[in-house]
Amino acid sequence: MKRAKVPVIPVRKAVSGLAPYNAPKEGRAKKLRLDFNENTVGCSPAVMRALSRMTAEEMAIYPEYQATTKRVARFFGVRPAEIHLTNGIDDALHLIADTFINDGDSVLIVEPTFDMYRFFAELAGARVIALRYDDEMRFPVDAVIRALRQPPKRCPRVLYIANPNNPTGTLVQREELRRILRAASRTLVLVDEAYFDFSGLTILPWIRRYPNLLVARTFSKTAGLAALRVGCLFGKPEMLAAMRRACTPYPVNSAALVAAEAAIGDPRFLRNYTREVLQSRAMLEKGLVSLGARIYPSSANFLLADFGPVAKRLVRALERKGILIRGRRDFPRDGFVRISAGTRADTRKVLRAMEGIL
Repeated sequence: MKRAKVPVIPVRKAVSGLAPYNAPKEGRAKKLRLDFNENTVGCSPAVMRALSRMTAEEMAIYPEYQATTKRVARFFGVRPAEIHLTNGIDDALHLIADTFINDGDSVLIVEPTFDMYRFFAELAGARVIALRYDDEMRFPVDAVIRALRQPPKRCPRVLYIANPNNPTGTLVQREELRRILRAASRTLVLVDEAYFDFSGLTILPWIRRYPNLLVARTFSKTAGLAALRVGCLFGKPEMLAAMRRACTPYPVNSAALVAAEAAIGDPRFLRNYTREVLQSRAMLEKGLVSLGARIYPSSANFLLADFGPVAKRLVRALERKGILIRGRRDFPRDGFVRISAGTRADTRKVLRAMEGIL
């Protein structure tokens, strides 16, 4: 008996042309992880205590969000209706695309930047308009404003801005953001403040002033909860209500909710870790300059360094020593690496290793 042919189901065109995201390599535990801007000491002990108190019954119940949303909203100084908890910022970006981007819409980004902006835009079938940082890693404010003032049919549906930007560390100042938001009368603007704790600059209160503004935050960096995936979207209640219609019912798991509450309940840990990273970043910058690298000013927990022709050799040699940094391929030429600032002990270790290699 002949076996029936199984039809090949074609994938969507947007998926077939999609470049996969390069996630961190496996086996990074026990190494010095300076490649993906993670917290290098781990979360607060208060988080571990809270997780250890979770019961078997709690594990068997679907997550409940109301109480955690109220507490997290109070921590950030917003109303519960102005915040939506997400499964990391990636989930927030996916939700924005599902809610607001139609097939064929245009989306505006400034590259190099967080790869997930392009990923989710292209997955939704959007046409990506990509402007570029210049050789000094300056944000092209005037070019962005010109793109936002295009006729309605050519105007971008969404503009993504990471502030500070990853991987450049660039910070767009408030006056420039104000100019952009005034020009974006027909465009949704997402300002991703994943690295806010290290820059100190936020426009979160502006969500009440600009109905087309969304602000994103994460618990993955300072709070050290990258493994649990907790993020927040802030915006006008009407905008978030529309997004909840496109959202799965349980995007954030119960352990992540418990951890988030415990993290905000230990503000001293957050302050101390932030202070340590800022001191470490200054030490790292001074050390890299002494090694001959060109460094770009950063307002995040990492530095972008130009090592020129020796960059690839440096990345490989450090990896053999158990130290991970990230070579960047999203620049016109090779030579750029991004190095996270962990503790000062982390920085001393990586600088000593670099001295031995270079």
